[in-house]
Formats: sequence, C-alpha cells, structure tokens
Amino acid sequence: MSGPKVVLVVEDDPVLGPALVQRLRLEGFRPRLAATGAKALREAAGLRPDAVLSDIRLPDMSGEEMFRRLLAELGALPAFFMTAFGDVAQAIRLVRAGALDYLTKPVDVDRLMAALHGALASRPPARDARAPELGLSAAMRAVEATLRKAARVDVPVVLTGETGAGKEVAARFLHAASARAAHPFVAVNCAAIPRELAESTLFGHERGAFTGAVARSAGLAERAGEGTLLLDEVAELPAELQPKLLRLVQERSFLPVGAAAERPFGARIVCATHADLAGRVRAGTFREDLLFRLNVISVAIPPLRRRREDLEPLARRLVAEAAGRFGLGARRLTPAALSSLADHDWPGNVRELRNRIERAVALAEGEDVGPGDLFPELSLDNDGDPAPTSGRTLGSALGEATRAAILDALRQSGGSRAGAAQRLGISRTTLWKRMRELDIGQEC
Repeated sequence: MSGPKVVLVVEDDPVLGPALVQRLRLEGFRPRLAATGAKALREAAGLRPDAVLSDIRLPDMSGEEMFRRLLAELGALPAFFMTAFGDVAQAIRLVRAGALDYLTKPVDVDRLMAALHGALASRPPARDARAPELGLSAAMRAVEATLRKAARVDVPVVLTGETGAGKEVAARFLHAASARAAHPFVAVNCAAIPRELAESTLFGHERGAFTGAVARSAGLAERAGEGTLLLDEVAELPAELQPKLLRLVQERSFLPVGAAAERPFGARIVCATHADLAGRVRAGTFREDLLFRLNVISVAIPPLRRRREDLEPLARRLVAEAAGRFGLGARRLTPAALSSLADHDWPGNVRELRNRIERAVALAEGEDVGPGDLFPELSLDNDGDPAPTSGRTLGSALGEATRAAILDALRQSGGSRAGAAQRLGISRTTLWKRMRELDIGQEC
C-alpha cells in the first residue's frame, strides 16, 4: 500500500510557504518546503515528488528554469505555479512544457487543493517497484537487483565502471531506494577539488582556521546529513586525506579544519571510480585499509556497448528531455538515426550519448533527428563537403545506406517525394535536406 503523496513546495515567502505546507498536511499529503530553486532540485533528486507547487520568482533562479531542470531529471509530473506578476507569455511556455496551472497571488488555496487532488487522482499508477528502472538489458537488471538489496543494508558501496557509464545515476537510484531517500544526496568529484581546499571541502572549517576563513563553513560530510555522500573518482583523493576518510567510515565522525572537537557523521558513503583500486593499492597510491572499509559491496556498471537493449529507450528519453529543456516541440529519432546509434561503439558511454543527442536536438532542422545530426563528423567536413576518407568508414557506410534507402523509397513511390518521405518515416523537409547532402537528383 502506498503512503501519502509527496508534494514539493517551492516558495520563499515566510508566510505563504509554511501556510501551504500546513494545508497540504491537513489534506493528507506529505509536503516538503524549499525556499530556493537549488534546494528544490536537491530535494527532488532524493524525494522524487508526486507534484510541485512553485513560486515563479525565486531568490536564485526562476521557477520556470527550475521546472525545466526538474523535467530533465524526473520526467513529467504535475506542477502548479504561483505569481504576483501575471505574464501571459510565460504562462503559455509553462503550460506547453507540462505545467497544469498558473495561479495569480493571492492564491485561491481551495481551488489549488481541488486541482491538486484531481491531478494526482488522474495520474496513472506508479510503476511496480519490481519493474526495471535503470535499463531493460539483462546486465542492468542484474545491477538494479544488486542495488535494491544493497539499499536495505547500511554499508558502504563502491560503484565501478568506465567514465560516463552511469555510476552517479546508479548512486542516485541506490539513495532513492533506501530509507535515506528523504534526506540529501550530496555528490563530489574528488578529482576536481583543488588539493589545498580538499580537506575544507569535505569536512568544513571553523572561522579563522586559515587565511580567508571569515566564517564557519559546513563541509560536504555535514551537508549530507542522514542522506548519502557520493565520492566520485575516489581513487584521486589526495594521500593526506585518505586517513581522514578512513576515520569517517570507521568511526562515523570527522574533524573540521580548525575545530577542537569531532562531529558525528550520519550519512551513507557511496564511492565511484573508473580506476582499478586494487592496482592503486599495489602502486602505493591508495590505502589498503581504506579499500577494505569502503569495498563492502562492489557493483560494476557495464559500458553502454554491452547493454545495447538499453540504447533505443534511453536515446528516446534523452531526446524528449532535451526538447523539453530547450523549450522545443516534439522531436523524434528517424529509423536511420536509430541504426546509426546501434552501429556506434560508444567509447564515452551514456555521457557521450547525452551530449550527441543534446547537440542534435538543438541543431536539427525540423522535428526529425537523423544520423547526420548525431554524427556530423562522420559524414561531412567543416565546409559541408564529403569528408575525404582512406577506405570505407562508418561515415561512408551510413551515407551509402541512406542513399540506397532514399533511392529505393523514391522508386517505390513513383518519384513522389511526399510518398518517399512517408515510407522512410521522415518529413519532406528532412528528405530534401538528405537528398541535397547526398547529391541525389539525377538518379530518380
């Protein structure tokens, strides 16, 4: 049996925000209040709310920007916006992006609650918890099963895998599946922290601890609270900090820079790395005792090329997310585009896929995303002419396959470009563009 629906309230007004929270509790919801867009995004990552009520004007970003980022992270969810300054154009943009209503302050709370109840009652039931969320492939189903088991026990987890394979996604899934889901998820890339600031970043510092420390600062270990602390690229942690991390894991306490007493640590530690930690131990750059304490449960995230069943659904989701985030209309991957994705080895894994799709969606002409949009470097040079090759490359193979498919469709449709476009599942504009790129004209 499911519990109360979670409603994220994003409102910096010290009167309206708490009042909405109180009313939501009376209505049987489980509300969570965030006063800034950044806090709302952090809360949403762990809570995965069922609905959002948000002000348009927030201290750090607009409610519209926050909503588009939420859509990219969580997908579609009921959202209601409140503002003291009506803006018709903005209201239209938000509704097109998926918002359900745009309310002018002072808000009619009764009407808002009725609309919220109606929206949640009409939503399709939540996916069965046993259904796969990380992927459809056997490899990712096995990863998900292991993470669900790990979520039940409060021990450190090490996630391994190639760069861009989705280790942080797996860490967020583990957090959301655990009893800590309502608490913060805090991630830090150990390789990106300046060496001189690493200790302060992780453990915080007291006022006057060093030059420039004009106020006390909480470190990431403290900010994680009772949630999850992800140490990405943990193999790159400086040697002088490794004993302090060992104490954090072993004694569940830490000492901020300049502090006289240790503070308790309440979060769960998850580490991610593409490096061979055992090899780093043999090389003397990573402590063996730290590895033993961290590596209680180890989960390997397979590269994208070894789980190709996940490629098409993942690509379609990323296309929809990118189109929503950029404020564009619907975009679709053509059959040829899907074939080109399947033919690629994805050395950059999911990160490369996301980057290619975002670029393609942003630059594609019309609603169709084709292979040339995804892999422009393989088919055209910077001047738009066919790139010189030494032998048959993937680019030339794609070009030949596309040319053959277009010519065949044109012949079957008696030379009709409209008929050929329909057969190929693309628009006439896209067909014309591909014909021009491939210099098709005299053959048909």
